[in-house]
Amino acid sequence: MLKQLLATKAPAPEADDAHGPALRRTLGPWGLTALGIGAVIGGGIFVITGVAAAEHAGPAIILSFILAAICSVFTALCYAEFASLVPVSGSAYSYAYATLGEGAAWFIGWNLILEYGVSASAVAVSWTGYFVSLLDHVGIHIPPALTNAPLDFVDGHLVATGALFNLPAVGITLALTWLCYVGIKESTGLNMAMVLLKVALIVVVIIVGASHIDTANWHPFIPANQGGDKYGWSGVLRGASLVFFAYIGFEATSTAAQESKNPQRDMPIGTLASLGICTVLYIAMAAVLTGLVPFDQLGTAEPVVTAIRQHPELNWLRGLVEVGALIGLSSVVLVMIIAQPRIFMIMGRDGLLPKVFTTIHPKYRTPHLNTVITGVGIAALAAVFPLNLLGDLTSMGTLVAFCAVCIGVLILRRTAADAPRTFRVPFAPVTCTLGVLSCIGLLYSLGLRNWVLLGVWTALGIIVYFAYSYRHSQNRRRN
Repeated sequence: MLKQLLATKAPAPEADDAHGPALRRTLGPWGLTALGIGAVIGGGIFVITGVAAAEHAGPAIILSFILAAICSVFTALCYAEFASLVPVSGSAYSYAYATLGEGAAWFIGWNLILEYGVSASAVAVSWTGYFVSLLDHVGIHIPPALTNAPLDFVDGHLVATGALFNLPAVGITLALTWLCYVGIKESTGLNMAMVLLKVALIVVVIIVGASHIDTANWHPFIPANQGGDKYGWSGVLRGASLVFFAYIGFEATSTAAQESKNPQRDMPIGTLASLGICTVLYIAMAAVLTGLVPFDQLGTAEPVVTAIRQHPELNWLRGLVEVGALIGLSSVVLVMIIAQPRIFMIMGRDGLLPKVFTTIHPKYRTPHLNTVITGVGIAALAAVFPLNLLGDLTSMGTLVAFCAVCIGVLILRRTAADAPRTFRVPFAPVTCTLGVLSCIGLLYSLGLRNWVLLGVWTALGIIVYFAYSYRHSQNRRRN
């Protein structure tokens, strides 16, 4: 048993037609960069920034974004090297399989379901807040029972809210699932358009909002600690673990390796370019929001709209912000629905999931069954659970995966030292070690509740692995 858990899979790309109909190679560096920006710019700017500033970091949310960005940069460099060496669609799962063995790969793959599936659900919930605000702006009102989750997490307990389900979140998720079903070219084309629009709108908000900043709102920059992780430096660190949720999308580029025209060249470009652009936009928007209004007023479902409302002369921006938020959040959900099915597909080809997960549509050349499973699962979570629970779970799963990638680069530098790489992590021993330590630091700042939930999720994954994956593993059959 231990031998199989530690057995690795050679880090080599497969032929496109090795498993029947192949995915279409349509993405270049710009398409991959847009895919990364599409996944990153969304909930972080339009939702999480306000909550993290109001409840934890205050104006020092800017520092929280910088800390989260540093952690992400270390990891992004590691992803870029892996993507140039192992150009397959499995992302951190494939990288862990090549370096740490089947047991670790399963654990990472299981946690990637949290990263992509649960994060998309969290963003879909955020989408509802701006959608309702936009409809209210034009005089249309949806009953609260159809725009809220029936469950909420209050003082460590799940409580009933009296709502039925989050209808708008379900609607947008299923619509985007259909788009991903019919083709990667159509999906990424729409994503490119949405990315250009939302970045343009964000830049407008930053430029216009900067001229209305009241610097008094930045004092004190780090509010005095009020116990636990409420303000002070502990609040800044907790804020970093929250806004880290905003950065995870850069990894989505690595799931499209088998739809990239030249993955060894284009994957590192897409990964690092998308992270760099998004980091600048995040920090600028955080500075503007906390400068427009006192930070304790930003803890709403639509903090950008909340900040604009305090300045009547900026009211003309409200409609643009709501439309921009809807576009931005939609593109995040879209990219997550693109990414998760491809990880399922690779796990299925390795025998760790049933063969049905390997099916490619003969006409659309997409993993269509996986797309339906992913979309329906995301819609179900978004219909029932609140944002605060979904966001923290996403960060937990992602940080674990990032640790594995950083460790994996160091291992492959020894076990596959001569393998050709078009990109190499600079100062790898230092960079990879700092990547692991920064991820552990953010994990430490997450509360006991999240560790318990991760433990339950891990236990469920262990059951699935030994009930099915262990016996059907292709690696086991080869060995």
